[in-house]
Amino acid sequence: MMLNFDFVLRLLVAGILGAIIGLDREYRAKEAGYRTHFLVSLGSALIMIVSQYGFQEIIKESSVTLDPSRVAAQVVSGIGFIGAGTIIFQKQIVRGLTTAAGIWATAGIGLAVGAGMYTISIAATLLTLAGLELLSIIFKSIGMKSSSVTFSTHNEATLKDISERFNSRDYMIVSYNMKKQGQGENRNYQVTMVIKSKRSHDEGHLLQLMQEFPEVSVERIE
Repeated sequence: MMLNFDFVLRLLVAGILGAIIGLDREYRAKEAGYRTHFLVSLGSALIMIVSQYGFQEIIKESSVTLDPSRVAAQVVSGIGFIGAGTIIFQKQIVRGLTTAAGIWATAGIGLAVGAGMYTISIAATLLTLAGLELLSIIFKSIGMKSSSVTFSTHNEATLKDISERFNSRDYMIVSYNMKKQGQGENRNYQVTMVIKSKRSHDEGHLLQLMQEFPEVSVERIE
């Protein structure tokens, strides 16, 4: 009975630690939130418990020897499928890598809790949160992120002004794609740019910057 209570406690602790990491991702509006991290950590702990104790009857009744680490090792490989599902590649922008790495770390935390290693699990959770939040704050002025901006204008000269504006210290144009639509006075230029900017500059800042050009109609920023 005490053993079953200990197993339930491990599952509970694993779920709580996973949800804590997931709350950070939920706050950042990422693809995988607290429910995903809760289930990943809980499932990993369950698999570890089954790997360690689920085959005791077979061992007692036969001379078979089992390696409990083999089942747990498959979690490390299998969690890659969930992580891959959170990674999005669109218009030369890769998003979701940090969330995928967080899910992978959460699986490790769940395995550790399932093995009864509470102290190292809590320490790993705190370090994971530090990596997700503190490092981004500390290196906010150094790191850069990619954003895609789609806009249109009738004035070709405005395109040169925008390019010069974004080729500055805080920004860098990664890719530039322009489509011409219409003829003569009705000609319209639709442009999609992938811009790298400092992490302190969010999408709202880009929109405000684009509004400096009254002849430009912004269609999408992501």
